[in-house]
Amino acid sequence: MDPTAQPALAEKAQIMRNYEAQQRSPSIASPSSPSGSNNVPMSAEGLQRPTPAAMPPPYSGPSNNCPEPQPRGAQQYPGLPLLDYRLYSPPLFDLSEDTTTIKTSAPYLSATVSALVDLIRAQSTVPPKPQIHIMGKRGTGSSADFHLKLNLMSLLVPEDPRQRMDYIRCVSDGEVAFRGGVKASLEPGVGDGGLEEWARRYVEDTATVKSFTLERVVANMDITWLDGQIRSMIASTGYKGVVTVTFPVTHARVVIQNPDRVNKFFTSVTTLFSGRKKYEVVKAVWPFATNKVGEPDRRCVVQSEETWWKEWRDPIKYGRLCVPKPLTLIDTDYVR
Repeated sequence: MDPTAQPALAEKAQIMRNYEAQQRSPSIASPSSPSGSNNVPMSAEGLQRPTPAAMPPPYSGPSNNCPEPQPRGAQQYPGLPLLDYRLYSPPLFDLSEDTTTIKTSAPYLSATVSALVDLIRAQSTVPPKPQIHIMGKRGTGSSADFHLKLNLMSLLVPEDPRQRMDYIRCVSDGEVAFRGGVKASLEPGVGDGGLEEWARRYVEDTATVKSFTLERVVANMDITWLDGQIRSMIASTGYKGVVTVTFPVTHARVVIQNPDRVNKFFTSVTTLFSGRKKYEVVKAVWPFATNKVGEPDRRCVVQSEETWWKEWRDPIKYGRLCVPKPLTLIDTDYVR
């Protein structure tokens, strides 16, 4: 085994243990995270021409000119992580209006266990897209003074593929989840069956309406600290409007639903009266860091929250000062 891979394997095992413990413990919902947890879903004062220091850096990760083995099917774009971006818009899938979910009713995925398993594994190789949206507004009916959008996806993918820490996690015994019913429950379990066993149960389920979902989640990112830094910086500029800071996550869910037995109307009526049998038992976990802030031996996958803030503080401040014309700062070209 490559000796450089040993530390990464040990850290991934630690991440898995920590995340497992978090899922078993009750958590306090975060108003700024759609997933309701602190894991981002499963949490010069005058206006002037921007100087080079105030311009957005090309991307938030360190540079490395040494060639590394590339993931299969990955595409290289300047300033973007090495990923297979085609997986964000696969054939026969539709993207929801809020860009959080891709969904399909392709018959073969609800009829063949191997096809479903292969799809889930492939979709797990690309991360969700955590973002920061910062908006300033004066008055209820007025337009925004500024609206900044930053994509943090590059903070989840190291340049060296051997250092990636993402993994697939199936629901554990004793954990509440949608396990093939219309309500979340503790049963049934599959023991050590894992993804393949859950896929088999979904395919063999004779329910009229059923769905199988992969959720992509971000772990161990301190959004509370980032929120505080952003608000303090904007307040220091003397802005008097209402500031809203949110942390939406796009491309966070992959949903497979069985085809309509008759038509969409019949499916809608059936779902209304009988409910949908849901299988929400699989997550692709994308750690920002090995541990939460304050825990020992914490190491970030790409860079820390503090380092990112030092790089983007001035560009965000410049965006705030570009009133009355709104400005959008985008960390990468794939903010959607």
